[in-house]
Amino acid sequence: MKMALRLSALALFSVIVITACGGGGDDTPQATGTKPASVAVNPSGKFAYAANWGSNDISVYTINATTGALTAGTAVAAGTNPTSVAVDPSGKFAYAANWGSNNISVYTINATTGALTAGTAVAAGTYPYSVAVDPAGKFVYAANWGSNSISIYSIDSSTGALTAGTAVAAGTSPDSIAVDPSGKFAYAANWDSNNISVYTINATTGALTAGTAVAAGTNPSSVAVDPAGKFVYVANEIDSTISVYTINAATGALQ
Repeated sequence: MKMALRLSALALFSVIVITACGGGGDDTPQATGTKPASVAVNPSGKFAYAANWGSNDISVYTINATTGALTAGTAVAAGTNPTSVAVDPSGKFAYAANWGSNNISVYTINATTGALTAGTAVAAGTYPYSVAVDPAGKFVYAANWGSNSISIYSIDSSTGALTAGTAVAAGTSPDSIAVDPSGKFAYAANWDSNNISVYTINATTGALTAGTAVAAGTNPSSVAVDPAGKFVYVANEIDSTISVYTINAATGALQ
């Protein structure tokens, strides 16, 4: 059901633009690849990246520091149907979850131009839909919609290369993964089981230990943690609600 909904939604678009806010409040459209599914901004605030589901590539942009306008650079190839792109906290590496090829693309970022250079992709579970980097830049997590699991990777701090750890079970059809600002906890929104998986993170290995999942609304599709690490918010796609949770600072449990 989820796959059909996503494919139908993406098929509605032939050419999609990213809109950047220009001076004086005007909107300046910037062309991208076909069917962009995700956008991420480099922590430096100088560059932005878009994962293009339809054209199987990552668009690269420089950001005008005054107006926010985007200037396109050279796109770089991804896997098949990239759905999510994330940048590590140092701004040196980027990662893309490729739904169609069941892998994670790895890139190094040119600090001057923002250009991406592809490294060696790594295998994920089935239909990885979301990718996230922990705040320390040590680990990467991917939510695998088709295999009901979370892939875990450690990052080589010199090259950005990923080494896979042991995946852990999620709920049914995890659609989104987020890490709290302390790097101690992770949360996954499970589309088909209508709940949120809760994990504690091993600070040394990045391994995830599952806690008690909590109920969400109907078909949760996105999860986010506030910058203070006190609250979690979940977008429930089908019943048009936002679930709100308080994080237990000691255990990561959601209330």
